[in-house]
Amino acid sequence: MRILSIGKTIEHERLDIRNINESDLATVQDIQHFSYIIINGGDGTIRRVVKTLHTMQHNAKFILNPIGSFNVIAKLHKVPKLNILLDALVNDTLLKSQKQQYYSLNDEIFLFSAGNMGDLQHVFLSETLRFGILKKGIAKYILAILFLLPVHLIMTPFMLLSKRRFFIFTPASFISQFGSFYGKVKKMQIDLDNSYNHIELDGDVVTIEKPLLNIKPAGYIEIISI
Repeated sequence: MRILSIGKTIEHERLDIRNINESDLATVQDIQHFSYIIINGGDGTIRRVVKTLHTMQHNAKFILNPIGSFNVIAKLHKVPKLNILLDALVNDTLLKSQKQQYYSLNDEIFLFSAGNMGDLQHVFLSETLRFGILKKGIAKYILAILFLLPVHLIMTPFMLLSKRRFFIFTPASFISQFGSFYGKVKKMQIDLDNSYNHIELDGDVVTIEKPLLNIKPAGYIEIISI
C-alpha cells in the first residue's frame, strides 16, 4: 500500500508515504500505483488536484486533511482527523468511502460551487482581506459578507433573472433550479456574451476566455471516512 501526500509533508513510521508539492502532481509517473492520495488544504486545493488527476489514470481513493480557510467538502463528508485515518490504515480497519461528484466547466473542474454572481464578488473581497490577523480562519469571509450585504440585497433579484449570470451550489440540491441558481448540475450551456470572464469555482477565481460555457457532470472521486 502506497500513499501520496500533496501539499504537506506527512510521516508515519508504519506507512509508505511519498510527499510532493501540488505543482509537482502532473509529473508523477507512477500515479496508478498509489492506493490513497492525501490532499492537504482547502476546497481550492481539492479542486486543482482533481483537475490534474482528471486527465491521468489512477485508482486512488482520497484522504482529506482540511487545513484550508474553509473546507466545505470535508464538512459535507464529515471526514475524521488525519491521524485517525492513518492509524486505521495501519490496523487494517475497514474504511468506508463516499462518492463526490465533480463537474467540468469548459476546461476547468469544480466539485460543488461555480458562478459569476454574489459568490464571485465574495471571493474577490475575501482574498483582498487575506492578510494580518485575517490571513487564516473564516473571519475574512464573514467580513466580506457584511461588507457586501447591501449590494447582494439590491442586485441578487436582478441576477437571478439574468441569462448571463449563474450560481451553482450543489449542497443545496433540494433546490433543483430557481432562476439562475442551480442546486443540481445537468448538462447545460450558458452564453455570457463576453470573451473574457471571471468565474468562481470552489472558492477559486479562474478566467474563462470564451463566451460560451459548457457545464456537465465529469466524474467522481471516492473520499475516505470511518
